[in-house]
Amino acid sequence: MRAIVFEDYKTFPTLKEIDRPTPGPGEVLLKVAGAGACHSDVAIYDVFEADTPGRVPPSFVLGHENSGWVEELGPGVEGFEKGDAHLVYGPVGCGRCKACSRGQDTYCENQATNPYMGIGLGRDGGMAEYVSVPARNLVPLGDADPMAAAPLSDAGLTPYHAIKLALPQLAGGGKTALVIGLGGLGQIGVQILRALTGATIIATDMKPEAMAQAEKYGAVTVPGGDDQVDRIRELTGGRGVDAVFDFVGAAPTIGVAMASVAVQGRVTIVGIDGGAHPWSFFTAPNEAELTSTYWGTIEDLHEVVAMYRAGQIVPEVERFSLDDGLEAYRRLQAGELSARAVVVPHSS
Repeated sequence: MRAIVFEDYKTFPTLKEIDRPTPGPGEVLLKVAGAGACHSDVAIYDVFEADTPGRVPPSFVLGHENSGWVEELGPGVEGFEKGDAHLVYGPVGCGRCKACSRGQDTYCENQATNPYMGIGLGRDGGMAEYVSVPARNLVPLGDADPMAAAPLSDAGLTPYHAIKLALPQLAGGGKTALVIGLGGLGQIGVQILRALTGATIIATDMKPEAMAQAEKYGAVTVPGGDDQVDRIRELTGGRGVDAVFDFVGAAPTIGVAMASVAVQGRVTIVGIDGGAHPWSFFTAPNEAELTSTYWGTIEDLHEVVAMYRAGQIVPEVERFSLDDGLEAYRRLQAGELSARAVVVPHSS
């Protein structure tokens, strides 16, 4: 079968022929419906080096945002029908520790000794015609479109988990939320905030077209610039924002987040740009929380799928054939995409 493979650090991936996987015990072989191209993939092949913390050694098939149709069951697997559509939960922990027993594979206690981080992150992913995944990691999609759903396994799950943890700050009237960065995760984050809260949603970005898209989902937008924080605070009556979600994670955006948050508010860094921020008792608002999240739980993903099937989340996607998959990564890396690139290997 054909697959897009990460073969070495600082090396653009290749489209090549590899063996079709055979599902092992407890696994299911999926005929891939869609595989989302994510900036994390670009980091794997273009940013990471052999000594980078959190690296995932080559070689393996890329693609950690996956959906597909059941093709074949491995030994010991029951309860799945061939042709049924599922979304794939990407993280894979040890399956034995307390965190994994709760479906929190991203907090696996044995992460340092696991052979890989997840599907498409050390283990062969979905940028291929077929992918083999643990049966436990499948979330049924019913009759919902699996191709458009593929990015939800990260671009939907990650903002959902961050927002769900911050809901106490957004409970009640007169609350405000700020979304910094309106890429794929930020746009879905705006939709999730609209569906789950009554908060006024403020969104900020440097791209006018991204802000226009967020306005369609009900956000009030503020462009980047010297008066960015002042304008955000003006929208809150000077009080500051109750819950801030930074989907970039660069030093300047963290600075905007901390300058915009209210007393007893919460700042969640979701983006992994690696920025740092100096903290001082005398400059940070009293009892304001600064935290980070990573991906989410499989229970969260079931809830994301429920929102997708109810029409509360509508991912903006641009579809590419597998033959054009490398072009999708090139455009992603060049910042030329306005929607989530989804590779659809079996599209006619």
